[in-house]
Amino acid sequence: MPTRVERYLAHLDRLSGGQEPAFVPFRSSKPGLRDVTAIVYRDQPEPGFLTGLTYGLSLSGHPAWQRSTPELCITVRSADEAWAWAIAHLAEQLRGGPCHFGYGDTLGFGQRISKDSSMDAFVLFAPAALEQEDFLGIDVGDELPVNITGCYPIHSSERRFIQANGLKAFWDLDWDPYDVTRAAVV
Repeated sequence: MPTRVERYLAHLDRLSGGQEPAFVPFRSSKPGLRDVTAIVYRDQPEPGFLTGLTYGLSLSGHPAWQRSTPELCITVRSADEAWAWAIAHLAEQLRGGPCHFGYGDTLGFGQRISKDSSMDAFVLFAPAALEQEDFLGIDVGDELPVNITGCYPIHSSERRFIQANGLKAFWDLDWDPYDVTRAAVV
């Protein structure tokens, strides 16, 4: 019988066509919780893109997680693995607290995420690079399935705009969710 992590990785293998990812562990700062791992794919979903996912967030539990547990995903037009490391770092630091990693949540990183961008925050929503059947209801052998939540890099001004006006108002603006070098749209 495959383990929980083996089931999750088998799902990711299917999505990546069997590409071998890089694994970068982030030590747990929470007693009793396992490490969070950044799983990094280069040139996914196409050349010039980087896709990173987490494993370990869904192990932490939250009262709001009644139907599923989240793991995070980022897809950007960049070669800098710092994007994937940033979401793993935030998952490790924020799990077990008030953040439930829901759509519309914004996560401040506190500094520039990458040297190739001035962005310093993320907004969470459905992952644009995946089909719905690929990010919802992933059977890992637990009572609750895993859902993959998309992380989109944003500027501080955009984070404030989302907090004041909601995700839909921001999402309807003209911006490229994969472009980490774009100017702020608000």
